[in-house]
Amino acid sequence: MPKLPSLSRRALLAAVALVVATSITAPSGIAAGPAATPASTALPSAPPPPPGIPAPTVAAAAHLLVDVTSGQILTSAHADERRDPASLTKLMTAYIVFGALRAKTIVPSQMVNVSQRAWKAEGSRMFIEPRRAVSVDELVKGMIVQSGNDASIALAELVAGSEEAFVVKMNAEAARLGMTETHYTNATGLADPQHYTTAGDQAKIAVAVIRDYPEFYPVYSQKEFRYNNITQPNRNRLLWTDPYVDGMKTGHTEAAGWCLIATALRGDRRVLAVILGAASDAARASEAQKLLNWGFQAFDTVQLYQSGKQVTTIKVWKGTLPEVPAGFLADRYLTLPKGKGDKLTVTMQAQEPLVAPVARAQRVGTVKIALEDKPMAEFPLIALEEVPLASLFGRAWDTVRLWFKH
Repeated sequence: MPKLPSLSRRALLAAVALVVATSITAPSGIAAGPAATPASTALPSAPPPPPGIPAPTVAAAAHLLVDVTSGQILTSAHADERRDPASLTKLMTAYIVFGALRAKTIVPSQMVNVSQRAWKAEGSRMFIEPRRAVSVDELVKGMIVQSGNDASIALAELVAGSEEAFVVKMNAEAARLGMTETHYTNATGLADPQHYTTAGDQAKIAVAVIRDYPEFYPVYSQKEFRYNNITQPNRNRLLWTDPYVDGMKTGHTEAAGWCLIATALRGDRRVLAVILGAASDAARASEAQKLLNWGFQAFDTVQLYQSGKQVTTIKVWKGTLPEVPAGFLADRYLTLPKGKGDKLTVTMQAQEPLVAPVARAQRVGTVKIALEDKPMAEFPLIALEEVPLASLFGRAWDTVRLWFKH
């Protein structure tokens, strides 16, 4: 260590005393340094598309279009108004069933005895019968492809013991996913004054199914399913008319009107449309197709950063390392008007001073994205490695340096 002037030597001794005192008096169980700060990854709506590609007019009570890859809402109307979800309810039913399948509390080959309640279910059915056990795999296809209310009840009873207990799980998952304007009273979607949702919330559960259970998602593209000598087609017309559409769910009651969540994958980019309260089966399909086409034609989605790749380094004080590599623990994408990629600007703000210990995945800064000087998004910058505390004298030396720096 170079020879210090007398003032700095005194400062160093004082810093040592301060570091020692802090070490002695700090309450047990409380780590020194800033704690990792959870940050929302929600993005704002995408900016308006270029002139000449206006958002389409949609004939429905409510609608929403989201780029699933980036998470950005491209357009919406009345997306926060409560509506009857009809059989879109079965997205949440499936979400919980998929969780049970992954946890292996139930298995696809498991045979299920059909209760009287499931057998007598109103509305659309896959036609299960009490005298004939049915496999979980068949029930899942009956619920998703045929929109069977009987299949939904049978699965709910299998997973939770009763439909009422299953509904408790549905509402808990809705709360966890941030579906603040959704409440379920059944596993099927039969109309009830206390059974409601919004277009925005339906986008959240649809994206969650795609994101969290990719191994089960392909069943949503199945065009028909045969059970009990009865073949029923998937009611999503777009599976036949658009080769890029691979899901997702229809719904209809007198109270809800005609509803459809449709999603298409072109290359690596997925877009999802929510239509609530259309006038007919044909109308919900055509309006959803209109939204999907516009989403692909008017916007590009670009990958900004890769998961785990270093973006920058940030100075660390009082640590065993002088700096920490920073980046992201998930891929980061951005949706913007087509042809505007070269207009993006990126600024990084590091947390200063960043004092050890630094935990892996701790937030250490912010990346701000702007398009033509208009803010587009913010992402938390994350430490990719941990940095433990330095030795007593190393911490004291940095304490002195911080005094002179600040």
